[in-house]
Amino acid sequence: MSEQDQVARRGADSEVGRLRTVMLHRPGPELKRLTPRNNDKLLFDGLPWVSRAQDEHDAFAQALRDRDVEVLYLTELLTETLESRDARNHAITTALAGLHLGDTLRSYLAEALRDESPSELMTSLTAGIRNDEVRGGHGLVTSLLAPDDFLIDPLPNLLFTRDSSVWVRDRVAITSLAMPARRRETQLTELIYTAHPRFAGTRTVHGWHHEHVEGGDVLLLSPGVVAVGVGERTTPAGVERLARQVFHADLAHTVLAVPIAQERATMHLDTICTMVDVDKMVVYANVADSLVAHTVTAEGAGGATEAGAADVRLRVEQPEPFLVAAAKAMGIDTLEQIDTGLDPVTAEREQWDDGNNTLAVAPRVAMAYERNDETNARLEDAGIEVVRIAGSELGSGRGGPRCMSCPIEREPLPTS
Repeated sequence: MSEQDQVARRGADSEVGRLRTVMLHRPGPELKRLTPRNNDKLLFDGLPWVSRAQDEHDAFAQALRDRDVEVLYLTELLTETLESRDARNHAITTALAGLHLGDTLRSYLAEALRDESPSELMTSLTAGIRNDEVRGGHGLVTSLLAPDDFLIDPLPNLLFTRDSSVWVRDRVAITSLAMPARRRETQLTELIYTAHPRFAGTRTVHGWHHEHVEGGDVLLLSPGVVAVGVGERTTPAGVERLARQVFHADLAHTVLAVPIAQERATMHLDTICTMVDVDKMVVYANVADSLVAHTVTAEGAGGATEAGAADVRLRVEQPEPFLVAAAKAMGIDTLEQIDTGLDPVTAEREQWDDGNNTLAVAPRVAMAYERNDETNARLEDAGIEVVRIAGSELGSGRGGPRCMSCPIEREPLPTS
């Protein structure tokens, strides 16, 4: 396939078009760096049994391949990207930009990392480097830091590849992760999309340096309709910029801004709802009735540059029930709600276990954790084929099949 054909085929216009290519991250040594002392700082909810998590993830990837989905691994793409000297230098400079290192240690680490192979450098960038693992650069900083303090933090949340990028039609939105502990994830993802030969010619929107938008908050409800959750991680300013960019690039005609009340069991919009068919959505029932959306459309556009995107005038409507606003924007009579669980208690338990964080691999076919019996039964009652996967250890980071996958190519939905 020519490079031009590859570029033409990349992208997604929905959450449910047949999945053709997906990017995953297989759990690796970065998860072995988690301890009860640092897991809160590194924003990972539990301490997984890593070898079991790897087995579960391998089964997840195989289930995708069994459905004719091409599986790309983030670390393999990153290693191949780091074959480029410019990419290596950029990755090293970015990783060492923290103010906690000091000039002596930063200079030593920069030289040491430049001497590493692409594979070794990938591991250093993703699994991190502890103070007691360096052989030089000794001085005041190394003396005052504890031996097990990280000079470069590990990135355990790489597992959730959905957060750092999301494709909107033929462009990839490089997101801006809100928490400092996760910022390097999106910087490395951006490096892959801009420097890996596989993605040559890819056009991007947004970027890690912009207002906060996280991929778990972005749902492609239908061609031209994008819902964005606003809450703990995605800010109103982030939605505003993203809306202007997708309107300016003619990637969407409607953006739904969906405020999310922050509860123990919710964070991103995809922890509340995910699409399983062109007109069906699995929803956390305990918040469904209170979920609203502001419909955002464009009144005008500027030129063909990002500066032009800033000139797009936005029309923001008063809030209305989310499912109602979504159906109107999608041009359908009703967006059917499939509840997690059978009652409020079951719904909360299964939502906490990512019962509604499903990954559609085609219309009416969704991957879900096998342990959520009631939710999966409801999906099947609604005509959805459920591909069950194990997740006892994968779920310890509080994310389901959708969180763990970034679709790179989906077949477009047929137009009526």
